[in-house]
Amino acid sequence: MMSKLWVFRDIDPGRRAALAQALSIAPATASLLLARGVTTADEATAWMAPLRTHDPFLIPDIEVAIDRLRHAMQQGERVCFYGDYDVDGMSATSIYLSFFRGLGADVRAYVPHRIREGYGLNEGAIRSLAADGVTLLVTSDCGTTSHREIALARQLGMDVLVTDHHQTDEHMPPALAVMNPHRRDARYPFRGLCSGGLAYKVADAYQQRYGPGSVALESLLDLVALSTIADVVPLQDENRGFVRAGLQQLSRGSRCGIRALKLVAGITRDCSAETVGFKLGPRLNAAGRMDHAIKGVQLLTTESEVEARMLAQELDQLNRQRQDLEAEIMREGLALLGDGEIPPAIVLGSRRWHLGVVGIVAARLVERFHRPAIVMAINEQGIGKGSARTIPGFDLYQALAACKDLLVAFGGHPSAAGMTIEEARLPEFQARFAAVAGEWALTGNVTPTLHVDSEVALEEVNLRLIQEIGSLHPFGAGNPEPMFAVKGLAIMEARVVGEKHLKMTVRQGRSLPFDSIGFGMKSLAEQGLSLKTPVDLAFTPELNHWNGYDRIQLRIRDMRATSTG
Repeated sequence: MMSKLWVFRDIDPGRRAALAQALSIAPATASLLLARGVTTADEATAWMAPLRTHDPFLIPDIEVAIDRLRHAMQQGERVCFYGDYDVDGMSATSIYLSFFRGLGADVRAYVPHRIREGYGLNEGAIRSLAADGVTLLVTSDCGTTSHREIALARQLGMDVLVTDHHQTDEHMPPALAVMNPHRRDARYPFRGLCSGGLAYKVADAYQQRYGPGSVALESLLDLVALSTIADVVPLQDENRGFVRAGLQQLSRGSRCGIRALKLVAGITRDCSAETVGFKLGPRLNAAGRMDHAIKGVQLLTTESEVEARMLAQELDQLNRQRQDLEAEIMREGLALLGDGEIPPAIVLGSRRWHLGVVGIVAARLVERFHRPAIVMAINEQGIGKGSARTIPGFDLYQALAACKDLLVAFGGHPSAAGMTIEEARLPEFQARFAAVAGEWALTGNVTPTLHVDSEVALEEVNLRLIQEIGSLHPFGAGNPEPMFAVKGLAIMEARVVGEKHLKMTVRQGRSLPFDSIGFGMKSLAEQGLSLKTPVDLAFTPELNHWNGYDRIQLRIRDMRATSTG
């Protein structure tokens, strides 16, 4: 395991004591709130409040968009909702499709094939939709940079409404509306919405202006939660309320497609953000990675239990295939890297690799080596398409922009991006991208860091603390899981369970013994430690449900020998 630098959050003891007293909470819980910028009792109440949202009419161009949608329905126009092939795109498309179909509109969905068509709007799809009589095209999670394709749509008689949250160019595309909170002229107070959240806001604005339809707005929050969690946007502001309410719906299984997906994923308990991130999201994404993402939209919008079961089983099988391919590409990628020094940025490509899986492998390489990574699948024509992932502080979008003369195309976010390149230019790109990363590394944070909310005594970890932590859910980007540190623990017992997980019993001084689990940590020896070594743990406290009993467990995030200095 790569050594991490523990960074303790700067918490003022006086503020912590005051907040703990005002809210009648444990000091450790007060530390969590302060670390998230919550400093007063009123702010804490707002943080934990139910769904409260901003005025949707503050989103750029939204009035133009809903008026055009209204006109399309009144005139019986054919409307197409065109989404990206990830969970956010599928969910946003499903929100649009469900809501406007419930209003009686002539609607259909289109999701491009990842391999044959690639990301975003494309000329072939535009021409096909125009020939099919579509006169209004509404994008989800794409379109902000599709200047040429939107111009073509206009030439063919289609108006285009863009719903997107990707970084924007200085000049907007020639769409009738560009609903993107990242626009420079945007007045919307929160920029963290994903496309599913934006689609929900469009439906909300439409309902406020023109009245409700047969689909209740609140019934779409399970789809908003799916997209918000899977797209790793910050769980702050109104996203927290969206996800909290949406997780309740996901837990109930109000939608037959969700019930079927939970069944194949083996989910029997309430859904959490982790459930979406590690079980539901990957199976939905497998449709777009391995086959066609339209199957995800069909699953999320079907009202047939039989169709839902068939689709869920198919997505589960596709996810198994994805896992096998991912492992194979990871092995080959590590072989290409060899045993030498790892460069400041990892750029790998092969004609053997599957485009639908390269993004996951890039994320695994970042995890393993703490380097920005780009992994590419190169087709028979010598065109490489890749996915990029990064480490905190290194802006992928800007780094790719510094190499744009070598690229056919690129786009995305500071933390995740995609790019296209000719195979012949790959060596030059590898060198320049690594040089950009190397220059950043001179001043950037090249050591993996672990942000610790607070140091605690082991006796502070009790049922009350875990219950209070539960009130801060959901956890994810922008609201990370609590991270505590406890120092000077004696290891009473240690063993490997499930082949690679480290199970320990620890105590601090005369405290009660606590169970702890380090997933993927293997043995104590693998960590360079022994039973005789006092240790510090960085951990998240949780309840472990086993054989009908709940027992407090420390989920280890990192461990190190206790310093004697």
